[in-house]
Amino acid sequence: MKVRLINYTKDPEKIVAQSARLCYSALSVENLEEKLTNESIIKLIKKIMKLGHYSVLEHATFTFAIEGISRVTSHQLVRHRLASFSQQSQRYVKINKEGFPYIVPKSIAKDKELAKIFIDAIKELDGIYQLLLDHNIEAEDARYILPQAVTTKMIISANARELLLIFKLRCCNRAQWEIREAAMNMLRKVKKIAPTIFKNAGPPCILGPCPEGELSCGKPWSKK
Repeated sequence: MKVRLINYTKDPEKIVAQSARLCYSALSVENLEEKLTNESIIKLIKKIMKLGHYSVLEHATFTFAIEGISRVTSHQLVRHRLASFSQQSQRYVKINKEGFPYIVPKSIAKDKELAKIFIDAIKELDGIYQLLLDHNIEAEDARYILPQAVTTKMIISANARELLLIFKLRCCNRAQWEIREAAMNMLRKVKKIAPTIFKNAGPPCILGPCPEGELSCGKPWSKK
């Protein structure tokens, strides 16, 4: 898996603080900006986060390029409706003769016998896919045989408010392992750019009791 932060709002914490101050000030936008210092920006962001004034976070946007994730995980990511997604098409991009790349879950990979069965099945499906293409079946139809283990690549854009929700759900110890890995990588990237906004980003148990009730993992949150 490869996760890169390829673009983001310039000075994201400054624009968030400026937007927050605008809501409660009669000053012009230019004057508001002049009065902002690094110290006041941090102080103001901490205040709005505490008050739950999250709408101003929507002015800061981050764009990621993610490669080498399975279709299992991409299907989960696109459920975050307030983010924007572009994904490599299986209709227009044919998988070459060398075979399609795929993900083997660690739970399967650690068992040699199960891993062999899994990989043999993948190779058989790959052979059928290539056979269909060789018989002039369009890629848009041949792709029906492809397993969810096949890898894909995506570009994802989301504002800071939506990212906080993504991290809340997907960084949890109970989240599916691959999407958790993707989310944790995304969180590490944005924390470097907007450390105050994302200081407490992650599952709810960072700041209080787990809301999962009987489904709680019962373990302290791990950043790994």
